[in-house]
Amino acid sequence: MYEKLLEGAYDLHVHTGPDIPQRSLDDFDYAERLLKIGMKGFGIKSHYFCTAERARLVKKLYPAINPIGAITLNNSVGGINPTAVEMAAKDGAKIVWMPTFDAENEIQYTFGQAGYDELPPWAQVQFDRRKQGKTQTGITILEEGKLKEPVHEVLDLIAENNLILATGHLSKTEIFALVSAARDHKVKKIVCTHPTFSSIAFTKEEQKELIDMGAYMEECFGCITPDYGITWEEIYEHIRYLGVEKVILSSDLGQKTNPFPDEGMITFVKNLAENGFTESEIKRMTVENTTYLAEG
Repeated sequence: MYEKLLEGAYDLHVHTGPDIPQRSLDDFDYAERLLKIGMKGFGIKSHYFCTAERARLVKKLYPAINPIGAITLNNSVGGINPTAVEMAAKDGAKIVWMPTFDAENEIQYTFGQAGYDELPPWAQVQFDRRKQGKTQTGITILEEGKLKEPVHEVLDLIAENNLILATGHLSKTEIFALVSAARDHKVKKIVCTHPTFSSIAFTKEEQKELIDMGAYMEECFGCITPDYGITWEEIYEHIRYLGVEKVILSSDLGQKTNPFPDEGMITFVKNLAENGFTESEIKRMTVENTTYLAEG
């Protein structure tokens, strides 16, 4: 019944395998599942490696699906590395995530007094490495309050190749600086990655300010739990406050302990539909906005 709200939609934030943490399904599994419910494509998220080549293989086997490759600028690809972004773009990647678990903001949160009651899979990998005595250098995009030069180079590459800039797990201060600079660099597609996630925790007012600066807010099913920062009632309140014009819905799923990503997306739209959101509002977030980002 609710699958119709996802027909033609993209899930732009999925943790399919193969990956370093074990995943509940691989790229091919998810392509098959999306075909059954009429979704159009998905963004393949790895914290470790570029996924553009994986996306090309999925497309070869499932031509009706539009898989989207990506790169995340963690230490495994050299951090804020313009060359890595350039090569990813040449290989067909469409999304550039700023640092996630290697962001200085995330490391301070993960290993600080707050931390997570339930460790995400990537955080467990980080803890295991720390136990082995392996240092984990936090990445920040700022130096003396200004963006570092490689960040400007990355923004130019994103603009030149019409890629999606996603903010990753940067701090609030970094994200505001990045979004402001992205506009100056003529970046057309800016997505604030799961803005309600515990280590980021934007208020709805801060999210609205970022929307006014040109960013889309990515509300993720996998973050709608008190363990990771927000409840269902709060997410309804946030979306109503923000409006649907610059909001997208993603699953952020693929973890072994969670539902399959498509199941999460179906539950997401079901709960919205049963709590006052219209079909046109939901399809704006699932289909129209994601299609612009993926194809525009």
